Amino acid sequence: MTGRSGFADREDAGVALAKAVSTLDLKDPVVLALPRGGVPVGFEVAKVLGAPLDILMVRKIGAPGHEEYGIGALVDGASPQIVIDEAMARLVGADRDYIDMQIARQLAEIERRRALYRTGPPVMLSGCTVILVDDGIATGGTVRAALKALAKAGPSQIILAVPLAPADVLPELREMCDMVICLSSPTPFHAVGQHYRNFDQTGDEEVIRLLEKAKAWEKPGLREASDI
Repeated sequence: MTGRSGFADREDAGVALAKAVSTLDLKDPVVLALPRGGVPVGFEVAKVLGAPLDILMVRKIGAPGHEEYGIGALVDGASPQIVIDEAMARLVGADRDYIDMQIARQLAEIERRRALYRTGPPVMLSGCTVILVDDGIATGGTVRAALKALAKAGPSQIILAVPLAPADVLPELREMCDMVICLSSPTPFHAVGQHYRNFDQTGDEEVIRLLEKAKAWEKPGLREASDI
């Protein structure tokens, strides 16, 4: 960690994160960003590494009446993963019917984004070093689901790289991957957006633009099959 306390915007965070990741000796790196906010951060990492940039479709399952408060997450693909904090779900009154409804809703959003963002199959991950990037971690539910799915894709190494996260969620995440790079763990930690001066929502158009731009340095033959 650098001990950095905040970032101007996601591009600034991505540049700082790329600097940290570039010091590693990585074999066949692939950058997977969590859309939408993770894409501008992941773009900067992929650019410095000259690595392909792809997205990993993960959706938060929110609490009833407070959708920003995650009680779980969903990863779509060949190895779908659903991670639910059962204790928290009971505490906020999220019963099985509510959770099933949210899963169906988030699957529909994943399919919408897949159709919108994809111009071909996902980057192949088998044997590669996967760098999972987001703009920050709050509860860690989304990232846990993503790491579980990635482990089944056969990468040689999984690195979680984020600008910031609460210190208390990092030990569990370190057990789920080969390495965690986190630039800052502010205390107290209330929300990711509080540590950015500009945390405007990343739009679909920005995601599409950056994914298309990243193809300039992508090697051919990386999208012949789907790993997730």
